[in-house]
Amino acid sequence: MSWTVTEFKSMNLGDPRRKQRAIHLIESLSAKPTASIPQACGDWADTIGAYRFFGNEAVQWEDILAPHIENSVARMAAHEHVLCIQDTTELNFNGQEAKGLGPLSYEAQRGMYLHPTYAISTSREPLGVLDAWMWARQPLQSDGSRPGVSESLRWIEGYERLAEMAPQLPNTRLVYVADREADIMALMVRARDLGNPVDWLLRSKHNRVLEEDDKLWSRVTAGDSQGEIRFTLASRQGSRPREVVQQVWAQALKLPDGHGGFVQATCIVAREEALANGEKPLEWRLLTNLPVETLEQAARMIDWYRARWEIEMFFHVLKNGCRIEALQLGSVSKIERAVVLYMVVAWRIARLMRLGRSCPHLDAQLMFEPDEWKAAYILNKQELPKEPPTLNEVVRLIARLGGFLARKCDGEPGVKTIWLGMQRILDFAAGIRFCRELQVQGTCV
Repeated sequence: MSWTVTEFKSMNLGDPRRKQRAIHLIESLSAKPTASIPQACGDWADTIGAYRFFGNEAVQWEDILAPHIENSVARMAAHEHVLCIQDTTELNFNGQEAKGLGPLSYEAQRGMYLHPTYAISTSREPLGVLDAWMWARQPLQSDGSRPGVSESLRWIEGYERLAEMAPQLPNTRLVYVADREADIMALMVRARDLGNPVDWLLRSKHNRVLEEDDKLWSRVTAGDSQGEIRFTLASRQGSRPREVVQQVWAQALKLPDGHGGFVQATCIVAREEALANGEKPLEWRLLTNLPVETLEQAARMIDWYRARWEIEMFFHVLKNGCRIEALQLGSVSKIERAVVLYMVVAWRIARLMRLGRSCPHLDAQLMFEPDEWKAAYILNKQELPKEPPTLNEVVRLIARLGGFLARKCDGEPGVKTIWLGMQRILDFAAGIRFCRELQVQGTCV
C-alpha cells in the first residue's frame, strides 16, 4: 500500500470518486514535485481531471487536509513534547490573472499568504501540518488603512486551534513556537485565560515597560548570567557553520496586559559576545509561560526555539522544490486546494531527510515500498542487498541520484537532492510495476 493511500485513507470528500482522484493526484505530484501539473499528471485525461478537482467548489481544502491532520495527531501521541511552529510566507503570483489575489509586501505585487502550523518532535522529526491560514490582502485605501480582518488574528486563532487539539493528546504536551511577529499581548492573554492548555515560546519583539517603569530586557540582564551555552550554527545563505557561545539570563516576571492585569512569563536572553571578525553577534530574547530556573532549562528553551528553522526548511521545499508559485490556476480557491496537497508532499520530503539523519537504522520499508528502495539500488548500479536496507542507506542512494556526492566530508544529504532523486525513483518504480502487470497479462514489451 502506497504512503498516500495510508495517509489519506479516512478522507471524506462526499464522493468516493473525488477521494480516488485526490489520492491519485497526490501520488502524481509527489512523484514529480518540481514539474508542472500537466507534466506531473502525464496524460491529458489525468491533467483535465486534476484541473477539475482543483476547480470543484464542492471540495473544501480543510476536508483534503483532515486525514493528514488525523495521522499527524497519531504520530504526535508517541512524543512527550511536540513543537507546533507557526510562521507566514508569501506566495508570489505576480503576472498571473488568478481571481482574488491581493498585494504582498510591495503593493504592486500580486499573490497571497500562507500561515501553517507545522508539528515537529524535539529531535526535529516532521510530524505533519496541523492547520493553515490562507488569505489575500485587500488593497490599501486612500487613508493608508487596509480593510478586512486584522491579520494578527492568525496567531491567536492558531493557538486556539491547538488548544482544541490538546485534549486528544493527554500524554503529549504541545508547545506553540513562533518568531517576533507573534509577540502579541492579546495572544498571551488568550493563553492565560484558557489556562495555558498549550505552552508557548515566542521570540520577544517589544522591550516592554514593566510596572516599576524599567524595561524588560535590561531587567532580565541586570544581574549575573546563569552561565553559557555552546552550539554549532549551521551554514545559511552562504555563511559557513560556526560555533556559537552565548551567555544566558532568565527571569520570571509579570508582563502588564494593558487592562490592569498581568501575564506571568519568563524572559530568556541569550547573548553572544562581540566577534573578532566584525560579524554581528547572535542575540535572542525569548518569552515563555514555562518556568526556567536552571541553565539546563534555559538551554532547552533555546534549542526548541532554534528548531523553528524547520518551518523555513518546509517553506523552502514547498516553494522551490514543489514550485507552487508557478501554479497556473484561475482563482485563489483553486490555488488553496493545490497548496494543501503540496504541503503534504513537502512534509514527506522533509520527513525523509530528517528521519534519515536522526533514525538512520530504521527499516527502509517503513517509508518506502519494495519497488522504491530496490529502484534506488538499481539506478545507482549497486547489487540488491539480501536483507531490507536501513532508511539512511536508501535516502543517501536517492540523494545521489539528485546530485549528492556522498563523500565523507559531505555529511548528510539535504532536501533538494532528496526531492530531485525521488522523481527518478518513483518513475522507475512505476515502470517496474507496469512491467510486472504486463508480465501477468502475458504481454511482451
